[in-house]
Amino acid sequence: MSEETRQTRPAPAASAAGAAHPSQRWRLPAMGLLAAALAFGAWGLWRSFSAEDAPPPAPVAAQSPRQMQVELEQLRQRVATLGRSDAISRQANRDLQSALAERDEEISGLRADVAFYERLVGATGQRRGLTVHALKMQPQDGAPSAWHFTATLTQNLNRGAVSAGRLSLAVEGTRNGKLEKLAWSDLRQQADAPGTGYSFKYFEQVEGDVFVPAGLTPVRVTVRLTPQSGAAVEQSFSWADATRDAAAPAPAETARPGT
Repeated sequence: MSEETRQTRPAPAASAAGAAHPSQRWRLPAMGLLAAALAFGAWGLWRSFSAEDAPPPAPVAAQSPRQMQVELEQLRQRVATLGRSDAISRQANRDLQSALAERDEEISGLRADVAFYERLVGATGQRRGLTVHALKMQPQDGAPSAWHFTATLTQNLNRGAVSAGRLSLAVEGTRNGKLEKLAWSDLRQQADAPGTGYSFKYFEQVEGDVFVPAGLTPVRVTVRLTPQSGAAVEQSFSWADATRDAAAPAPAETARPGT
């Protein structure tokens, strides 16, 4: 090639201005990461020295004896209050149970009364003449020989008719191994004592007092009804039945329906 031709051929173009060498392409990011790591390390070192230099947290102040005594008294009062509340609750529960038992007993008595009235005046009740439906004997407080009796008399044979007359008792028992019978005058401690009067249409409770002498062990008590007209009626009850607390309750009313 001629020298002219070599002189006129353009020279290879130089690298564009500002173009980086290939080895410089990764140097800049690496330097940035290194700077960030150094900064983070410096920050951590500063925090460590700051924590060491910081004063320790102040300890919680302990309670004074006065404060402890006040708190103790408050706890004691709370325990006492809870104890009283528990005692009140227990007493209220006992009162409730007692009231429920009384109601159950009252309901049982009312049911017995209803059954009694149904048998006495009901349309299907059995017709019976003058009868001693029940007898109850109760000892008197402070007087061992005194007894209070309650006799329930009924009749529904003649409805509307008034039954009137007198009632008396007789007691059989043993004393010193011998059988003994006490008449009405002996029980009343009065010679020729009149019987207790009664007058009713359907039923009546006749009450009175008698005296059983000491040393006598009663076995049987007999009720004698002497009506104004007609034959006398006698009905006997064992002493155990007459004095049993669980005996069938008589009607609560003591008024005379026939009057």
